[in-house]
Parts: sequence; C-alpha cells; structure tokens
Amino acid sequence: MLDSPAVNVPDLGTLVPVLEQLGFGVVAGFVAGYALKKLGKLVSIALGLLFVALQLLAWSGYVTIEWGRMQQDVEPMLRASSLNEAWRSLLTVMTYNLPFAAAFVPGFLMGLRRG
Repeated sequence: MLDSPAVNVPDLGTLVPVLEQLGFGVVAGFVAGYALKKLGKLVSIALGLLFVALQLLAWSGYVTIEWGRMQQDVEPMLRASSLNEAWRSLLTVMTYNLPFAAAFVPGFLMGLRRG
C-alpha cells in the first residue's frame, strides 16, 4: 500500500474569525439590500403620487408643467453611464471601511433581489 501524505488540516480556531466576518458580511449585506429595496418602493410610491397630484393640478388649471423641459433635465440621469456611476458610488459608500466587503456585496445583491 502506498502511504498517503499527511493532510494539513487548519485549526478550527483560526477559521472561526474569518467565518464570522463572512457570515456577518452576508447578513449585513442582505439586510441593507432588503431595506434599500423597500425604501426604493416607498420613494416610487411617493413620486407616483406626486405625479398624479401635479397632473390633477395641471388639469384643473392651477399649474402649468413644462414636461419637455423636465424630460431634458431628467434624461441625462437615466443614461447607462450615469446609472453605472450611481451603482458604483452606492457600493463604495455601502462597503466603506468594511473588512468583510467581499461577503457584503453578494448579500446586498440577494437582499435587493428578495426585497
């Protein structure tokens, strides 16, 4: 029989801090992503209600809305380059000074998807 080489098994005590950080990173990311998506839904509802209110005021003759000008002002913010930069900025802020940022980002994405 061939002698198999000894396998180096790391001490569990050295892995526990790393596993704790990874676990905390995933949980913190998930919770942050979930909360951000819920907040986004609330902001969407508020903006939708604002739009309806403005349309009612315009229809009643109280205000005049220049939709063309509004589209010119908002369109640059909706371009792919602007959205990518906003996404990068958000992740930079959310992972600032975190030792577990590598675990936070997947958890954050799962929270956004689930929320």
